[in-house]
Amino acid sequence: MGQFDGKVVYITGIARGQGRNHAIRFAQEGASIIGLDVAGPIIDHATYPAATADDFAETIRLVEEAGGKILARQGDTRDLAFQQELVADGVRQFGRLDHVVANAGVLTWGNTWELSEEQFSDVVEINLIGTWKTLRATIPTMIEAGNGGSILVVSSVAGLKAMPMQASYSASKFGLRGLTQTAAKELGQHHIRVNSIHPYAVDTPMGVADTEAHRIFGIPWVTPHLTSMLDHHPVASVDEISDAVLFLSSDGAKAITGSEFQIDMGSSKV
Repeated sequence: MGQFDGKVVYITGIARGQGRNHAIRFAQEGASIIGLDVAGPIIDHATYPAATADDFAETIRLVEEAGGKILARQGDTRDLAFQQELVADGVRQFGRLDHVVANAGVLTWGNTWELSEEQFSDVVEINLIGTWKTLRATIPTMIEAGNGGSILVVSSVAGLKAMPMQASYSASKFGLRGLTQTAAKELGQHHIRVNSIHPYAVDTPMGVADTEAHRIFGIPWVTPHLTSMLDHHPVASVDEISDAVLFLSSDGAKAITGSEFQIDMGSSKV
């Protein structure tokens, strides 16, 4: 018996990294998955490798290997009609929608006054507006079903503590806090909980294979802003993030909404 037996979870950004791991972990606990990912280059200014169609296919294989059912399509969170159609088809296939994990996001680097227009607008449109479109596509179905449930918005430590060289990323992640808090206040009456999580460095391609991040972390004036309290554990594993996601989605967190859950090795407090 799994703690999510019979439940259905909608996850964005499932091709690899955190999103893939969340999908696998929910499947292991008995949930069916509705998922999406662009699974290809989405911004021209990324300095980490993009997810691929092969990554996407591997996620589907791993979810099914874990015993889960999955409906997954390649698409962009900025496409509201695509998300609405995916939600409708997923509910027709699995019968319900219980939990949402708005995980998809991108990152770029540069001084505030040197970012290109695309570096700012792309990140805000994907991270913030794309997440709003995820909520717009899923919440009406959850309300209509009347089953309660939960929504988990993936923000960042950069949404709690502004990071240098990350103006567009920090702006988008701070924005997600406001979106989460508003939705939590609106949805409590429908027995739907809404929380945000705030990771720092995570062992994913975006987290550890970003060539520009490695360069910037070596700049002396930047380093003090990028430290944590746990120098012996500088990078979280994807399982450590999934542990928080599954807990906040579970009945064990039924009294928790509007929270800002940090998995950041204490970085936000330094």
